[in-house]
Amino acid sequence: MNRRARIAGLLALPMTWLIGIYIFSLVMLLVTAFWVTDPFTSKVKPGFTLRNFEQLITNPAYLTTSVRTLAIALGVTALAIAISIPLGIFMAKVASPWLRAVLAVSITLPLWAGYLVKVIAMRITFTQEGFFNWLVGPLGIEGPGFSTFTVVLTLTYLWLPYMAVPVYTAIRQLPPNLFDAAADLGAGAWRTIRSVVLPLIKPAVIAGSVFTFSLSLGDYLVAKFVGGDTQMIGSVIASNINLNPPLAAAFSLVPIAFVVIYLVSVQRTGALERM
Repeated sequence: MNRRARIAGLLALPMTWLIGIYIFSLVMLLVTAFWVTDPFTSKVKPGFTLRNFEQLITNPAYLTTSVRTLAIALGVTALAIAISIPLGIFMAKVASPWLRAVLAVSITLPLWAGYLVKVIAMRITFTQEGFFNWLVGPLGIEGPGFSTFTVVLTLTYLWLPYMAVPVYTAIRQLPPNLFDAAADLGAGAWRTIRSVVLPLIKPAVIAGSVFTFSLSLGDYLVAKFVGGDTQMIGSVIASNINLNPPLAAAFSLVPIAFVVIYLVSVQRTGALERM
């Protein structure tokens, strides 16, 4: 009895948070998505309707926003992978200890500042009179300005550490003789990465992609500050949270569905067990 009481006391707070707050909030979000908003009073009324979900499919603007947000999240994930793998190989197998330490600090540097500080820094960089245009202007090149491309760059800047750290850790654990054996067999650098490194670090890549993908899906402030007229799912939710809460709740389920589909598709790789 004492043992059960100790276990119950140990799990009381986390289970209260998980079930009483986290899961309950998600359930209420799902329930609210089926409610209706009175067009005259703008008050939310309990009920049951599928109209909010129908709007997400039939309204071209909502459908385009969903596809755009998914594409941005995938683009951020792909760019983070493309940066993290060669960087991880260099840090783990080539760089000297002091340079490795400098690169490690540089990678985690975005985590040291507040979220809005980093977003504003990117806004200043890519504004019309910003640093990027000043740098490439003499070459006759104009920066991307505030656009979807800048949103992808900014989100990659924000979430790169969540990809780079597990990838670097996985590469560092690879035996050096694997690279020597690949070289002895005549494999070049790209062939070694494709045939030796990638299969071995695949769980780490997928684990990192879960963070970059899901965090990008739920973001909207980046689009607001550096995206120009770019709209993401979060932008639509934020604009409707007071005007039409049921519609906002219905739209909130879209990124959740994207993440669930992604997690189901990668669960067989075993990467989720190493997170």
